[in-house]
Amino acid sequence: MSKDFRVLLYYKYQTIESPDTFQKVHLDFCKSIGLKGRILVGSEGINGTVSGTIEQTEQYKEFLHSLPGFEDVWFKVDEVDDYAHKKMHVRVREEIVSLDLEDDVNPHEVTGDYLKPTQFKEALLDEDTIVLDTRNDYEYDLGHFKGAIRPDIRNFRDLPNWVKENKEKFMDKKVVVYCTGGVRCEKFSGWMLREGLAENVGQLEGGIDTYGKDPETLGDLWEGSMYVFDERISVPINQVNPTVVARDHFDGEPCDRYVNCANPDCNKQVFMTEENEAKYVRGCTAECRKHPRNRFVSSNYLSKEEWEARLNNIGETLYEETTI
Repeated sequence: MSKDFRVLLYYKYQTIESPDTFQKVHLDFCKSIGLKGRILVGSEGINGTVSGTIEQTEQYKEFLHSLPGFEDVWFKVDEVDDYAHKKMHVRVREEIVSLDLEDDVNPHEVTGDYLKPTQFKEALLDEDTIVLDTRNDYEYDLGHFKGAIRPDIRNFRDLPNWVKENKEKFMDKKVVVYCTGGVRCEKFSGWMLREGLAENVGQLEGGIDTYGKDPETLGDLWEGSMYVFDERISVPINQVNPTVVARDHFDGEPCDRYVNCANPDCNKQVFMTEENEAKYVRGCTAECRKHPRNRFVSSNYLSKEEWEARLNNIGETLYEETTI
């Protein structure tokens, strides 16, 4: 059954002469039609994800396609039940994906070979090809392609140094890279080629999102779910034999439900079931469970006695100075 709302995922490396002016016009239009989402604008182009009704998203597609240089923007579309964003933000950035290189990479000048989903699947099955996930570690932990290398990074800008430190994995080899929608791979694959860190580099055209919808692949060889930067947090990809690869933070059982630790000073994303969230008041450590500003406690209006009772059930006690 068709749903009434859509999420659009898109990007375009295209020179924007006045990002500040572009940002203002863009934000004004999005607000005028009631669209919500997060869009980054820079001199190198645009990178965004927005959500709205069918009418709103169609209006936005027409608007962006009407702008010189953006006539061919490729929108990846997901059907959803409601808005996937709380507000509408359009922000100017130096880069639409942050690698923070001293000598930036222009994807129009150097980038990896584009691989269609079926070609990428062939690469996944090729024992002589190295598959590198270019996303952050917490994205990988929710889901990834079978056999892909997990980079030990929390931010995309850390990936070049990590690859250099582990260059023996890639030198003189065939490498394919992937990311959510393709925007990170366009720049990173070019960087790998420029630095001579692989024999040749391919990239999944359209990213994981496109691979999951392709009728020839249907997300096969993907394990777990895909991390997205909106209210959904995770979306299914594998339509052939879906699995759960993530594990609950507390009991190690299969769980792909990501939540933020209730300690505002920690805020770490961890996997936990609703049952364990309540049991451990969404604190990833004993200190976080006892934090005086524990957000689970305050949002659920737990009294100090109720809070202490839950901790007693797991063998902990509330600090005397803790108040709510």
